[in-house]
Amino acid sequence: MKNFSGKALFLDRSDINTDEIIPAKHLSENTRQSLKPYLFEDINLEGFDNKKDIQGKGIIITRENFGCGSSREHAPWALETNGINLVIAPSFARIFKRNMFNCGMMAVELSHEIISRLFSVFSKRDTEIETLFDKSSFILKSGDVKESVKFEISKFDRALVSAGGWLEYADSRY
Repeated sequence: MKNFSGKALFLDRSDINTDEIIPAKHLSENTRQSLKPYLFEDINLEGFDNKKDIQGKGIIITRENFGCGSSREHAPWALETNGINLVIAPSFARIFKRNMFNCGMMAVELSHEIISRLFSVFSKRDTEIETLFDKSSFILKSGDVKESVKFEISKFDRALVSAGGWLEYADSRY
């Protein structure tokens, strides 16, 4: 199972699409690893620098409809090669969310209210998130500020994550 704990990257915008996650001009790269330097290369987000802000982060917290646009596995792959295995948002594009779980990664939906609270309390701080997968909860910590948040994922998605993705899941059962 992948690591779902780490430093948080807050992207305060809705409708971040797959072309912003990994621009289409890089889809001809031969390996997943070759996508690494291009993650969020074309995103339009004030003050964001993809060369500086991604490094060392393991989790993204963002707004609704993350991963909209063209359907492609390259978007989760570009996240994964940068050490990001978990995205937390109020909602996701359906195919993006499925691709995340198929890759053994997590796309976790939390309510608008919880996401807004996490942004107001933690987004301007250096924030660590510990994922307690078996307890379906996150613990967010920044200095002396700490908050626990419960999450839900389906039994099937939990099995995919535990196996490491769809291929590993299928190999173990078929």
